[in-house]
Parts: sequence; C-alpha cells; structure tokens
Amino acid sequence: MSDPTAAGGVESLTRERTGKNRGRVRLRTLIAIRWLAIAGQAATVVFVYLVLGYDFPFYLTLGAVAASAFLNIALVARYPSTKRLVDHEARAHLAYDVVQLAVLLFLTGGLKNPFAALILVPVTISATILSGASTVGLALLAIGCISLLAVLHMPLPWGDGTLVLAPVYLYAVWVALALGISLIAVYAWRVAAEARRMSDALVATQLTLAREQKLSALGGLAAAAAHELGTPLGTIAVVAKEMSRELGGQSQYSEDLALLTSQAKRCREILTRLTRGHNESEVTPYSRLPLSGLIEEAAEPYRAFGVTIAITPAAQDGAESLIRRRPELLQGLVNLVENATEFATRQVAIAVGWDARRVCVCVRDDGPGFERALIPILGEPYISSRPLEDGRTHTEIHHEGMGLGIFIAKTLLEHTGATITFRNRAQGGAEVEIVWPRTMLEDGPPGHDPGAADNKQQRAT
Repeated sequence: MSDPTAAGGVESLTRERTGKNRGRVRLRTLIAIRWLAIAGQAATVVFVYLVLGYDFPFYLTLGAVAASAFLNIALVARYPSTKRLVDHEARAHLAYDVVQLAVLLFLTGGLKNPFAALILVPVTISATILSGASTVGLALLAIGCISLLAVLHMPLPWGDGTLVLAPVYLYAVWVALALGISLIAVYAWRVAAEARRMSDALVATQLTLAREQKLSALGGLAAAAAHELGTPLGTIAVVAKEMSRELGGQSQYSEDLALLTSQAKRCREILTRLTRGHNESEVTPYSRLPLSGLIEEAAEPYRAFGVTIAITPAAQDGAESLIRRRPELLQGLVNLVENATEFATRQVAIAVGWDARRVCVCVRDDGPGFERALIPILGEPYISSRPLEDGRTHTEIHHEGMGLGIFIAKTLLEHTGATITFRNRAQGGAEVEIVWPRTMLEDGPPGHDPGAADNKQQRAT
C-alpha cells in the first residue's frame, strides 16, 4: 500500500508540541541571555573591587564569570545558530546558570548579598519554556543552593568589615527567596502553559481549516470533472454497444466489449454520485448494519482484481454494534481498500475488532509498504509514492499524479471520529489502523441524529 496521502493531522501536532516541548527554545536565545548576565556580573565585580575598594576574592569571582563566557564561546563555535534545544538540554543550561550564580554568591557573602534575588531568574525562564517537571527540578536546585548559602559562604565585602546581620533576618531572606522561587515558578508556568495551549489550539484550527478548504476545492473539481467526462463516457458506451451489435454475440471480443460497457456504466454512476451527492436521510433497507457488513460492501468491487480480500474478526468483547451507513464512512473505507488492493501482491487482510469502548479496523496488504520518508507527512494532498514510467515517484513530481486517495479517506474518516495510524509491517507490507470511540461510531458526530432516518421511515409508514 504505497499511495500514502493521508493527513499529517492535528494529533501528530499535539503529540509534538506537548510532553517534552521539543524544540521550543533556540540555543542562541539562552546564550544571549547568558551574555547579558555575564556583562552585568563582570561590571559589578570590577566596580565593587576597583571603585568601591571592597575586599573579596576578586580573581576567583572573575574566574567564575569567565567560565560562563568560555562556555558561551564554545557553544557558539560548536552549534549552528538555528539549533533548538529539547527539554533536558535547556534544563541543563539553566541548571548551570543556577550553580554559577550560587558560586558567585558563595564568594561574595551568600544571602547577605543583595544580588541573591537573581537566583529567581533561571527558574522563571524555565517556567516559561520548559515542562513542569523540569521547572520543579530547577526550583528544587535553586532552593537547595540558597539553603547552603544561608549557612556556608565567605564574608560579605564591606568597607570596614563589620557588617553583621541578625540570624532571624537571614532566615527571613531565605524564606522570601524560597517562596519567591516557588510562587513565581508556578505562576509563570501556568501562564506560559495556557499560552502554549492557546497557540496549539490556533495552529490546530488553522490546519483543520486548511484541510477543509482543500477538500472543498476538491469537491468543486470533482463536480467539474463529472460534467466534462459525462459526454466522452456516453460516447464510449454507445460505440461499445454498436461494436457489440455489429460483431455479434459469438465474437471473440464480445466479453471485452461487455466489460467495457459495464465499466463505462459504472463510471457514469460514480460521476452521478459526485454531482448529485448523497442524501444522508435517504431510507434504504440497510440504513443500519454491522461495521463488518459495511466493509464487505466497500471491498466487493475489488474482489475481481486478482487479489484475495479476507475480512476476519479480531479479538472482541461483546456483540458487534450496528452503525449508520454514512456516505463519508463508506467512501473512506472504499479508498483504503482500493489502495491496498492496488499495491498488494496476493492478499489484503482486513481485521475488525471491538470492545466496550473502541472499534478498530486494520487494513493490511503484502505489498512494498509505505516509503519510510513519507510516513511523517502522510495526509497532505498530492503526495504519492506510486512510481512513474521514467522511474521517478510522485513525491518528486506532484503534477503527474493526483495522490489524493488516502488524503480523502483520512479526512472523511476523521469526520466520523476516527483516529488513523499508518505504518509498515515487520513482515513486509503496509498497515492502516482505524480506531473509533464506540459511542462516536454508533451515535455519529455531534449534531448528527442517528435516528432521523428511522423516524422519517416510521412517519412515512
């Protein structure tokens, strides 16, 4: 099954943008913030030592500042400006900043140093860009550092060396910093998380609207194509009937002509459905049927293609539920079965399973499988791996193949509440897994009245 045009989907976007917040911050952003800290630290150290004349370990303090400068230079030389950090990498950079600032405070008076409040900065940055677990880890690291600095530090540089602060005051400073670290981290993380959720929702909405616009445009193209193709198909049908009548029923070409006539008729029926659409409220004897019955209907036209289509129940719990025969559900399954049949070598296996919460359908074939490079972008229209006559694929030349089959299938099935996964099988071939919440499949999407047609039928009776 190698015509993968299924949607990349909002689900993949959500998975990528949650959890570890992959690639949310650039390395150069953290480097730029660290350069600002280095400039401020260096200026303060030099001013206090040379201008104010306070006595403290000047060279050790300057060495701690220089260590951050050397780290920045090494990072700029090692990594490109476009590098983005995953969660644990950004956490390591901010943890270094906490420890480096703690070393400077140790050399310059500990919590007596008024610059001890700067320990809040790395934790606040973490809360805006990293996961909650990373922010908690950095907050605990910062609280641990100020706890050590409260009891272990070198004297505060002072003019006459006689400044003494009461222990209760130092305890109050520790409490203030610990509470500040905790409250600011929680508040900033909650605000940033809400902003991230809004951003993700906006992107998901934009993706959905773009997909709907593509599908709507495709519907217009289908109607135009149906109008244009109606005349030549009618001509083909007339010519085939004339040839069959002239050659007689005993001709060696009679079977081919009958097949040609039947296929032309089928094309006309398909075009008629495209132009007129399908009335969902239309009452048929099979308005409700088991999902396996709907799959049988979808597979029936492709059983004569030389490929075995086997439909088997998988592990199941309870009775198979009845579902409405919705056109988007049928057409989505038809597209997947057609695609599997086209690329299968000998067999297409369709497994149907259900339990109290979910209904699952797996369409498997023994063909070449999906191209691995295409799996991450499955679902975009005009993407296909079907080979061309010159050996190229439609991933290279989009205008030479429509590449819309699985794009349409996934879009239609998602409208019914399905989640679709595409993968290659370990033993060879491709697999498409379709999973519905059972209530969604039985009751239909929001705003859909599954009993409308049945009620209409009862009123008519």
